[in-house]
Amino acid sequence: MRRAATTVVIPATACLILALAGCSPTKDENMSQSAGGDCGWAAQGELPVVADLQQRLDGYVATDLSPDISHLTATQTQVLNKLVSASKLMNEIFHQQATPCRAELAARIESLPAAQQEAARRYFRINVGPWDRRFHFEPFFGTWVHPDGANFYPLDLTGAERAAIADQANGLDGLFTMVRRDGDQLVAMPYSEFFADQLTAAAKLLREAADLTENASLAAFLRSRADAFLSDDYYESDMLWMDLDSTVEITIGPYETYEDGLFGYKASFESFVTVTDPVESQRLAKFKNELPWLEKNLPIPEADKNLNRGTDLPIRVVDEVYSAGDTRAAVQTIAFNLPNDERVREAKGSKKVMLRNVMNAKFDQILVPIARELVAEDQLPDLTAESFFLHTLWHEMSHGLGPGKITVDGRETEVRLELKETYSTLEEAKADAMGEWDIFVLSRAGRGYFSDNIYREQATTYLAGLFRSVRFGVGEAHGQANAIQFNYLMARKAISHNAETGRFSIDIPVFERAIADLVRDICLIQAAGDYEGSVAFIEQYGGLVPVLSQALARLDGIPVDVEPLFPRYE
Repeated sequence: MRRAATTVVIPATACLILALAGCSPTKDENMSQSAGGDCGWAAQGELPVVADLQQRLDGYVATDLSPDISHLTATQTQVLNKLVSASKLMNEIFHQQATPCRAELAARIESLPAAQQEAARRYFRINVGPWDRRFHFEPFFGTWVHPDGANFYPLDLTGAERAAIADQANGLDGLFTMVRRDGDQLVAMPYSEFFADQLTAAAKLLREAADLTENASLAAFLRSRADAFLSDDYYESDMLWMDLDSTVEITIGPYETYEDGLFGYKASFESFVTVTDPVESQRLAKFKNELPWLEKNLPIPEADKNLNRGTDLPIRVVDEVYSAGDTRAAVQTIAFNLPNDERVREAKGSKKVMLRNVMNAKFDQILVPIARELVAEDQLPDLTAESFFLHTLWHEMSHGLGPGKITVDGRETEVRLELKETYSTLEEAKADAMGEWDIFVLSRAGRGYFSDNIYREQATTYLAGLFRSVRFGVGEAHGQANAIQFNYLMARKAISHNAETGRFSIDIPVFERAIADLVRDICLIQAAGDYEGSVAFIEQYGGLVPVLSQALARLDGIPVDVEPLFPRYE
């Protein structure tokens, strides 16, 4: 059943976003797609362009990620085409979620000098708007202030209205709703209504693909996800996605809450269309059996361990055929761990998906050159693609470990809801640190998975990875999470800096102890649902300290990330 819109009556007061293009957006009386209602503000304001726009653009290396799909049958290729078409609609939805008045802002590029238009247009496409995601969402052209709540909420929220949304008792915090004005009221509009055109079309494409496929698990998921698009109830299709076992696979729908920088409540649409490598997936399947043991051995009190999550933990190694929506904005995903619904995680666990072709591109084009510039020369031989792969895998595995559902002041809740906008940063830092802890603890326990070189190789590859990820910017969850790790480990002397060479080295025994401490500290904040503690921890360790800034300055000329190209479908 479709959920009715939730309405909260709050007197509207003066607009608080006068800085946005130097004007006040009008009230959203007609429930328009834009959080600002009338988009007149987007046509106003100065149009300065950052002086280093071309340099920023050069930070994204255009990369053809099209994998070989010649082994697919004609039917599988037809299914793939339908899934890509549905994914393109996720792009449309996410663009609306991320950027108020996106079309009007994009049109302003035509007012720039001709010599700047091509670069501005491409950078606008990469960032899904005029705000640079690497630099705290500062505008790279124009003077518009980025709204913390993206386009999920009205731009002119008052203090009382923010408090009403944060209250979590009025329905405005719904994961699958857009908050809009209706006169003097705030209304939570279900995604199924707000994005009805795109979701109806996407549902039709998924059903057509389901009718074509010969894989029963894929057909079941596609039909259920099509229904979910029209009902906003994703539980059943999330459960079926966990059972999905097909050469051609898709992950599609509203998942991550990174884009909602105001509260971290709202899920963004995204899609990954992939082709599975069954042999490599089977090689990693044994790791899932270790998660219950790892949970029991986490360096936190017994009461804070989450021993009730499911143990159905499929691992997929895939090649990305097409990506869309949230995952396509700026920094590209190399792996993911879904679904995020704690009900599904407790019933079945979660699925870890490794995007092999994206990972390989980043290792070769980015991580290796960074290490050659910043890692101590005697540790460089320990940089390996396999350790990069293992770190990424165990990062995703670790999202399924530690506190999830918690009790705060006698009420049942989730870590995500209590930590609000700080959740994503802290969770990414936890998963990174815990991924290394997982590998070391399993190795110390003599599980037989890793060679004797694992400590050196993981430590060195992890060190290089910190510089790679912090370049995403401390205004972005993954970038700030890596700044936290760097600063925490520097404070504990696990990482040292040679001022003469400008290179960094890692003390492996100290690193092993410090990484366990970092896992403990983050998990304790999460288990308590300690929002203030989370804010304080990020303030203490999440900044760009001088030694780190100076190191990053040496990486000019090395790409920050790949810009994915899929010429077969674009």
